[in-house]
Amino acid sequence: MKRYLALDIGKKRTGIAVTDTNRIIAVALETIATNLLEVFLKNYIGNNPVEKIIIGMPVQLNNTPSESVKYIEPVLNRLKKVFNEIEFIFVDERFTSKIAFQTMIDVGLGKKKRQNKSTVDKISATLILQSFMDSEKFKSL
Repeated sequence: MKRYLALDIGKKRTGIAVTDTNRIIAVALETIATNLLEVFLKNYIGNNPVEKIIIGMPVQLNNTPSESVKYIEPVLNRLKKVFNEIEFIFVDERFTSKIAFQTMIDVGLGKKKRQNKSTVDKISATLILQSFMDSEKFKSL
């Protein structure tokens, strides 16, 4: 079975999460510089078949796109051209960074590790992916 992959795209960094091959759990994979995302994905997808790429889309409380979308759209447009055989799905990512930070506190990560933004990005991507997987399970009921 092909994996699902999630991206939490930011101006500087992108958090990446993937499912296991049975698509049961979402796990943090990597945080990389956004300008290196395409190269990383070509390598990863070349070695690990991916069926869907789940993208966290930043939305404001009034459901309008946030300011960050202007940084995300050019990256997405390029990825869609390069990986045109893969389905792209957009998921509301409101509050994922805050939830990720709270998760780090809850599991007892020290202050120094919590300040590492790449950890927040990976956890955010994992939350985005798990949210998508949960919604798919709910739809199948």
